[in-house]
Amino acid sequence: MSYSIRLIAGLAACALAGCVTTTADGGKPLKSESSDVQAAKYNIQLGTAYLQQGQYSLAKEKLERSLKQNPKDPDVHTSLALLYDRTGDSKLADKHFREALRLAPDNPDVSNNYAAVLCKNGRTDEGVDRFMAVAANKYYRSPEVALTNAGVCLRSAKRLDEAQQKFVGAIKARPNYAEATVQLAGLHLEREQIPEARKVVDNYLKFFKPDPNVLYAAVTVARAAKDKMSEEKYSRALRLDFPDSAPARQLKKP
Repeated sequence: MSYSIRLIAGLAACALAGCVTTTADGGKPLKSESSDVQAAKYNIQLGTAYLQQGQYSLAKEKLERSLKQNPKDPDVHTSLALLYDRTGDSKLADKHFREALRLAPDNPDVSNNYAAVLCKNGRTDEGVDRFMAVAANKYYRSPEVALTNAGVCLRSAKRLDEAQQKFVGAIKARPNYAEATVQLAGLHLEREQIPEARKVVDNYLKFFKPDPNVLYAAVTVARAAKDKMSEEKYSRALRLDFPDSAPARQLKKP
């Protein structure tokens, strides 16, 4: 079971796909923009692409150029924050996250990404508080993601009772959210609560379309229970229905 917080990739996805974004104050995009603003957006696209590829020097060059062209764009501050976090400069990452939040206080994606970095750096309470604020944000349509992220943050800090509450809350918010199911089942296994883990995955598979990650969790639970029949049942479903998925490939490893 993995401990992974889901970064909200809206910034990177929009930059690469050219989708429409809102202005910092939540309004509609401007119909006409200055050449500097347009150039800044283009350099954010390039910088984000280089960041995703791990080409940090080129990412920094493009993002710093974008910053000079339009220092009021929260997206460039978010991208720079993620860059500095990856390169180990936590002070600069924090500085740019805070500036992005000052420019776009109602943008849940910025808060979510900042919270993920806070958790990664051991600032659990700050990260969880931000995730919970994202979950309560009226502009955010996926509270189950933020709740699950809060749970992962707490689970990584070995605060298992609190983590369990967040995962349960995420499932209540969206019962068919696979990641919350996987995390809750994994937490129960971590606590050697095999019947509870089995109940979580069985409940999902009973009511919802199978998900490869949930099937893999079900295999793991069956193994812990030494239930060979169920292990083979879920392994077979995973291999047949999702042969090219990462969980299916993991299943094939010795």
